[in-house]
Amino acid sequence: MAGEGFLATLTSCRLCPRACGVNRLAGEKGFCRAGVRPRVALATLHHWEEPCLSGSRGSGAVFFSYCNLRCAFCQNYRISWQGRGREMEIEDLTALFLDLQAQGAHNINLVSATPYTPLLVPALREAKKRGLKIPVVYNCNAYESLESLRSLAGLVDIYLPDLKYIDDGPARRYSQAPNYFSVATAAILEMQRQVGILTFDAAGLARRGLLIRHLVLPGQAEAACRVLEWVKANLPRETYLSIMAQYVPVWQAQRYPEINRRLTAAEYESVLEYFDALGLENGFCQELDAATTDYIPNF
Repeated sequence: MAGEGFLATLTSCRLCPRACGVNRLAGEKGFCRAGVRPRVALATLHHWEEPCLSGSRGSGAVFFSYCNLRCAFCQNYRISWQGRGREMEIEDLTALFLDLQAQGAHNINLVSATPYTPLLVPALREAKKRGLKIPVVYNCNAYESLESLRSLAGLVDIYLPDLKYIDDGPARRYSQAPNYFSVATAAILEMQRQVGILTFDAAGLARRGLLIRHLVLPGQAEAACRVLEWVKANLPRETYLSIMAQYVPVWQAQRYPEINRRLTAAEYESVLEYFDALGLENGFCQELDAATTDYIPNF
């Protein structure tokens, strides 16, 4: 899909599964509330990703504003819900990517860039023409359209989706995301088709491939185990997973008593034990003390 033609899709936006159909070029706002220009809240060397992404110098994280989910427990709500950040031109994004590389970033980490896919395509192409050599990471919630993902083929080296839910009830209740699991798993299969198994360089840094995250929610350990079952049944055994324990009841989590607490050690350990029992081979886990607001960037 040509960049110019894809940009024209903003006249009736269907970049994500919500297919709002609004004319963003005319100033209309859909569910995500994104405008025409990409809005960036923060670009920094980020040291709190998985070790294969952060390395010793940090991941070149570009945090985009707005989001096509409405997670009640979102740690980045200041940008995803409230839209803090500044608008950029495509040329600004290109320069930003190259600047992060010059600062020593191990990769360019596009965080929640889904609403801006048509703008990313020309920005990444130009950056690569001008010497961008480090891997590009697409860090997303997996609520993606196949068409948008296909437009990124050849530009994204590492897909980093968060497979959040397996049941429609919690997906609707906590993230206002109907049909989340069917949409997200189709997207992840497309990601796998594009980049394959995660591969590393001699220093242990990720170079290309798929790394699936799953944040274990309070009371949802059994659902997390079923997510692992789906991975085993549908993806290569060597697929990398990051099973996360960093849930903190922030933002609007207090509205939902069942998730208005931190994860227990027993809940998290049961998921890790099931990972081993299934015979899955590759993964990352966290200490429970990762469940703190200390690691949330200051937007």
